Amino acid sequence: MTTIRPRRSALYMPGSHARAIEKAKTLAADVVIFDLEDAVAPDVKAEARERVCTAVRAGGYGKRELVIRINALETPWGETDLAAAIAAAPDAILVPKVSSAEMLAAVGLRLRRLSAAERTRVWAMIETPLAILNAESIASAARDVDTRLDCLVMGTNDLAKDTRARLLPGRAAMLPWLMTALAAARAHGIDILDGVYNSLSDADGFRAECEQGRDGGFDGKTLIHPDQIAAANEIFAPSAEEVESARAIVAAFEQPENAGKGAINLGGRMVERLHAEMAKRVLALTNAIAGKAT
Repeated sequence: MTTIRPRRSALYMPGSHARAIEKAKTLAADVVIFDLEDAVAPDVKAEARERVCTAVRAGGYGKRELVIRINALETPWGETDLAAAIAAAPDAILVPKVSSAEMLAAVGLRLRRLSAAERTRVWAMIETPLAILNAESIASAARDVDTRLDCLVMGTNDLAKDTRARLLPGRAAMLPWLMTALAAARAHGIDILDGVYNSLSDADGFRAECEQGRDGGFDGKTLIHPDQIAAANEIFAPSAEEVESARAIVAAFEQPENAGKGAINLGGRMVERLHAEMAKRVLALTNAIAGKAT
């Protein structure tokens, strides 16, 4: 099984706010996304870029995964953002408005040309109608080692704007698009993060949307405020009951008498080998989360 990196909570931090960038060192988010795009006004883009890249190079963020979201390449800031982010060598560079695999191939060419550190991966925002229609093709770019594609990130606000779909409780209009992107990510072996929840005062609504994303198969949720971290970390982590069940399943299949069996009876329930593989992933994620806390 490939190494699992917990991505339960991915907090956007505005690149123009020095205090927020420093505060991120103390927050329990699995991922910190330093944002040079939506959260930064045009007249401070250059200043934000320098501040973020300096912070990433300096480090001090512990085991948190550091991601820089650049401006789209076709904007006046995109190319400079990408070059600066490559030089800073974060864990990943988040590319907005990805609507085709060709866009990721173009990013991959720049990564190679600028000798990007091998550790730096690429994440792609799925936030346009065309991205949904091309989701499988975009995710398939992960098969090309030059693209370094490692994760898809849903941009539900932009998707709602472009489709005119309303973001209502339950997200009925959004669910087909969310699950299309998720299926594409899983088909090509990469992670996918759910979109943000906009109401900071509605804790119950936030929890419900996290649970919906978890039940749908998402690896975590993107966040807009530190107050959302604890709930996301809790909900996207295996529960105590899930861990106990996973341990029992793995232990049962490790018994000599079950070595050649494809399915066994465990506590009155038929359990197959595929359940053992799922259980191993639950335990690997649990161990990875525990490792972050040490």
